[in-house]
Amino acid sequence: MNILDEIVEQRKKDISEKTVTMGFNIPENRTRKIMPFIPKGKKGVILEIKRASPSKGDIAPNLDSAETAKSYSKANTSAISVLTEQHWFKGSLEDLIKACKAVDEYAKENQTTPPAILRKDFLLSASEIEIAYRCGADAVLLIARILDTKTMTEMAKKCQELGITALVELRLEEDLQKLAATVKKVSTDFIVCGVNARDLKNFSIDMLTPAALLEEIKEIAGKDIRVVFESGIRTPEAANFAGSLGFSAMLLGEVAARNPQEAGILVSSFVNAKETRNAKEWNQYAVKLQEKRKKGDSRPFVKICGLTNTEDAIKSAEEGADFLGFIFYDKSPRKINSKELPEIAENLKKRNLRDKIRMVGVIVDTESEDSKNAFKALEEGNLDFIQLHGCGETFHKKALPHYAVVNIRDEEDLQKIDTLRLTGEPRILIDAKVGEQLGGTGERIADLLVEKVSQKTKLWLAGGITPENVTEIINQFHPELIDVASGVELFPGKKNPQKIEALFKAIKSK
Repeated sequence: MNILDEIVEQRKKDISEKTVTMGFNIPENRTRKIMPFIPKGKKGVILEIKRASPSKGDIAPNLDSAETAKSYSKANTSAISVLTEQHWFKGSLEDLIKACKAVDEYAKENQTTPPAILRKDFLLSASEIEIAYRCGADAVLLIARILDTKTMTEMAKKCQELGITALVELRLEEDLQKLAATVKKVSTDFIVCGVNARDLKNFSIDMLTPAALLEEIKEIAGKDIRVVFESGIRTPEAANFAGSLGFSAMLLGEVAARNPQEAGILVSSFVNAKETRNAKEWNQYAVKLQEKRKKGDSRPFVKICGLTNTEDAIKSAEEGADFLGFIFYDKSPRKINSKELPEIAENLKKRNLRDKIRMVGVIVDTESEDSKNAFKALEEGNLDFIQLHGCGETFHKKALPHYAVVNIRDEEDLQKIDTLRLTGEPRILIDAKVGEQLGGTGERIADLLVEKVSQKTKLWLAGGITPENVTEIINQFHPELIDVASGVELFPGKKNPQKIEALFKAIKSK
């Protein structure tokens, strides 16, 4: 049984023993005005009142819900989420009542509008919506994964009847089907969708999960449907990245609860974020990931790196490469002549291959002349991504489409992955560290280290991958992307067409 199942079973037991009031003295009638929850056309942030969680244990065990609600109001948040689950999150309906009273008092004292209040819990029936309404909630969380279609629709209808909002949390394909059924019977004026970056089965986080569902949700519920990016944000940089992806709002949990006084900068980082080329590329990548999942295709994306000529680029693309890598580094024997790149791109276009692949420029020094050539190629449309090999932590052009490489030799190197993920980098490529070489070594990372990386993030793997071992590597580690350079070469800078064919034949046999 996973954590989510345990929470739901405990909730059923609590309702049986204490009823939907959870043993609290609930007001007979609602006394506060209903506040709009994430108004259409306006970006906002939801800060969370949370003492603990299943994944982190105690977060802020001594948190005072009223004082925290006031500090969040001061941070100019659009809404406040109050955890009312008592066992894993150590919340209560009393917290909800106190938070509602506190924001109203703060608004009156400061002549402002109070933020909306969301009751966040594992609600199972429409009768629990009534309780939340009477306690003062302006919105309630409905987790599609734990509700059948009929129940979810009834609960959303109850929200509409009361004039409050249903925040419908989605993640799986069946969740989207439930949403489609619900929006046929309930106005989207009373529905906001949320996608949790955290998987509630194992509490792992993937920044691209919300992006993968964003367009599908809009297709189902309409282009003006409001969608919330939930969980996983801990820094202003990560908040800015989430804000650039096109979400209406962001929900901040642990980081806001631990440091309420720092909530303001996280709010402004999200709200002021603009759409960027980086966001556009990652949104497109996330959609491709979703398409693969729906097809049941578990094969990894493939990047062929170290290309220097048209012939090898075309061969790689024709065989099925998803990414083509071109190295902009003087000391590399695989360095591309930047003047030849437009010709390679044009030849790919003539064969209807250019739109099917992403072209990547690999750099190792953001200030070098080589890197400037890569940035120019990106600007001209002959590259789609910049790969930051050993310089990801110092890259300041975050609006440009990019991802970082971390070279791994021992466990200390894994800390660099944590640092990059903290700043909102959605994917990180790992490669073997051999002396001063930055890739193309033909050496593999130790299996134990690869396993540890795969527990942190989706695995993008380079280093020592060949036609002979690619099947074994895929079976063992289930990478999302593999990066192959020396494993399909005649010599550095020249690929072996037979090896490229053998690589893709082995992958396609999966």
